[in-house]
Amino acid sequence: MLSRRNFLAMTALGLTLPTHAVLAAKSDGLKLAFIPQENPDKLLGDIKTICAWLSEQLNVPVSGFVTFDHAAAVEALRNGDADISFMGALPFVLAEAEIGAVPLLSEVYRGTPSYSGRIFVRRDSGIKTLADLKGRDIAFADPISESGYLYPLDLFVKEGLIASPDQADQFFGRKFFAGGYQQAMQAMASGLVDAAGASQYADLLLLPDQQAEVTWIADSEQIPSHVVIARNGLDADVQARFIKAMLSLNADKNKHLLAYLYGPDGYVKANVNDYDGVRSTAKRYGYLK
Repeated sequence: MLSRRNFLAMTALGLTLPTHAVLAAKSDGLKLAFIPQENPDKLLGDIKTICAWLSEQLNVPVSGFVTFDHAAAVEALRNGDADISFMGALPFVLAEAEIGAVPLLSEVYRGTPSYSGRIFVRRDSGIKTLADLKGRDIAFADPISESGYLYPLDLFVKEGLIASPDQADQFFGRKFFAGGYQQAMQAMASGLVDAAGASQYADLLLLPDQQAEVTWIADSEQIPSHVVIARNGLDADVQARFIKAMLSLNADKNKHLLAYLYGPDGYVKANVNDYDGVRSTAKRYGYLK
């Protein structure tokens, strides 16, 4: 470990450090936060694998942990417990407004950095329309998830079934927040609830036989894909080196590692303007001023 005394001594002598040594001196390693959109037990194994790979690429220790939810990921960035976090577009724009978080990378799925939120039901449920869910139970992923709550719920508003989100409890029998896409989908597939609000790709988190038993009845407008963000003040060189390493996952020799990062097709550099629609929707629903 490079001590502060040795660092100062080398500076006084006019010596320069290798880039990876500067990174280690500045940050003492990189800390990553992951949201629990799938089974946390599986995610822990995935994190270990991808952090080991990133450590090799960056030549510094990289560690990761699973947060309780999106809000906890934002707090980890705020408190310095995490330097970088993987999260959805809505929690990003909240983190941007609250703590000055910076977008680094956007996920690509099916050739595009956007996706939708859907309302899923079991095929044998007899539920064909959103109106059929009146008085029924529904599970959402997270209260500050765009595709796991805000955009699926907005479908009911646009359909005229509820006037605003605060009327959801009167429309549904019961409304739950399951803690992630997979958890919400499992609750629906196993019959614990009648429907689930989740990402359009959330059915892929179910077992194959379960996938054949579920369908979707409504699809939201397109949403910017999940984003990788940095805390305010994270060294620009660290950000650039991390982005370069992550973009190298798009190469054929590294694509297999994407399975350990929620399984996107790849990553592109994030464009802050792509989230204007999410900011507008967040303001409309009172998430942002």
